[in-house]
Amino acid sequence: MNMLDYAQNLPQWLVALLTEKFFNACIIHEDAKKNEKNVFCLDCCEGICPHCLSPHRSHRLLQIRRYVYHDVIRLGDANKLLDCAFVQSYTTNSAKVVFLNQRPQTRASRGSGNCCIICDRGLQDPFLFCSVSCKVQHILKTEGKLTKYIYRCEYMTLPEPGLDDGQMTPDTILEPIGSVRTESGSSGSGGAAEEVGCRTVGCTATTEIVRKKRSTLSAFRSVFQPGCGPGSGISVSMMNRRKGTPQRSPLY
Repeated sequence: MNMLDYAQNLPQWLVALLTEKFFNACIIHEDAKKNEKNVFCLDCCEGICPHCLSPHRSHRLLQIRRYVYHDVIRLGDANKLLDCAFVQSYTTNSAKVVFLNQRPQTRASRGSGNCCIICDRGLQDPFLFCSVSCKVQHILKTEGKLTKYIYRCEYMTLPEPGLDDGQMTPDTILEPIGSVRTESGSSGSGGAAEEVGCRTVGCTATTEIVRKKRSTLSAFRSVFQPGCGPGSGISVSMMNRRKGTPQRSPLY
């Protein structure tokens, strides 16, 4: 389904948001650093870069983020604009986000688990859509218009402490371990998301091992820690004394 085919039934800002190519270089500031378009102006219906912000300061601005080459927005921001019920959200950087558009997959999910109504991507219960675009497509197919699902948002600003580059950190986990399906139909992350998930689990396990070793070492030291008293200084010096060079006994 082409979103432009239903443009007459959608708000102009929503059509622009779902069709904009974010994180491409800004044509106006193509020679500047950090010129990726990672902000969407709801009033001008266009993607802008950080260098374009000055004339848009009084406009409603939506921060666009990216993970594994796909655009996401905060669930809190999305809920100010339209009804996002049953759109699966993911937790990243202590915030919930939703994908703007469906992501391509090498093969359709198999099994009897929960899937996206539009693209058949594996989902967790009770979600029905993997992205905002999939929900919009379903409503247009079944009801023909989106009027009652669109909210009037008078104010939208960039998050504090200011504009970030929208890139997710390497330890971000968008796909919960049991949220999508593997080739056999069982739960798993798949692709890059799986690699990130495994890496995070490995880091967590390593951290726990280090903590246990440190706690064991601390307990060992506390047992042999010299107490306060006249002989404590001698005990400390004996414990910290380094063994000298061994000397051979004289030969007679």
